[in-house]
Amino acid sequence: MTGADVLLLALGAVAVGAGVLVVTTKHLVRAGLYLVVCLGALAGDFLVLSAELVAWVQVLIYVGAVVVLLLFAVMLTRAPIGVSDDLDRPGWPAALIGGGAGLGLTALLVDAYRWSTVTLPSAGTAERLGEQIFQSWVLPFEVLSVLLLSALVGAIVLSRPDIGRAAPQRDGTAGDLVDSEPGGRR
Repeated sequence: MTGADVLLLALGAVAVGAGVLVVTTKHLVRAGLYLVVCLGALAGDFLVLSAELVAWVQVLIYVGAVVVLLLFAVMLTRAPIGVSDDLDRPGWPAALIGGGAGLGLTALLVDAYRWSTVTLPSAGTAERLGEQIFQSWVLPFEVLSVLLLSALVGAIVLSRPDIGRAAPQRDGTAGDLVDSEPGGRR
């Protein structure tokens, strides 16, 4: 067993432990922070496997964007951030299903590879990656950018209750304002 194998197993154990803490904690903000640890450990696993681009995409996209979006959603919706016992459910069915799925996947992988070594393909370059993204994958890349932009605009609209509400209009007499909402205040 090499040092890379030990590091890979240690980072995997950290990722699994943080993942268990994500789903078992009763604090929403702590769950988000445990998610950061779990995704960071996965990025470390990718670095050990010499997949630097995937590791940095993991950090930038998931840790940098998704977790920040989760924490901002909690803060903007004024959701309770403390312990919430009303959402507590028995954990044994989930542990049983998760453990069974984990054992099944482990048995499947051991049976498929039989502890054989896998040859790695040649390393890619940034030039080849750029050619693939901007020649073959340019349409999905642009669709994704429009999707992310619309999600950002939607988040802004949902977080600001004053956006989308019609401004008071003048009725043309003596400078009085007419409220555009029925029953609204002036």
